[in-house]
Amino acid sequence: MNLFTLLNLTMQAQAPAQPRGTNILTALFPFILVLIIFWLIIVLPQQRRQKKHMQMVEALKPGDRVVTSGGIFGTVMGVYPDRIELKIAANVKIDVTKNSIAVILERQKQETKADS
Repeated sequence: MNLFTLLNLTMQAQAPAQPRGTNILTALFPFILVLIIFWLIIVLPQQRRQKKHMQMVEALKPGDRVVTSGGIFGTVMGVYPDRIELKIAANVKIDVTKNSIAVILERQKQETKADS
């Protein structure tokens, strides 16, 4: 046996092998990174769109022309806490939920009535 082999064997006998565990933060880092990216790309923009839609629906007034998510065109006749009354034809009124309003086509022009 040469000196190098003998030295190597004695060092192995003196220092028992310690188990090397990975740090939990190192193991969870990829999952945390994916969650942050998911939040920034999907959740945050959806919350912004939902907030903008709720502001649009809360600003509805009688006389506004709208389109529902089902494609029904109508004029707002009444706004209630949980629903909106739409006139879709002569003598035809329907109630729809506020969330079903997709687009406001035109707002009622109240400024011209006030000026006259």
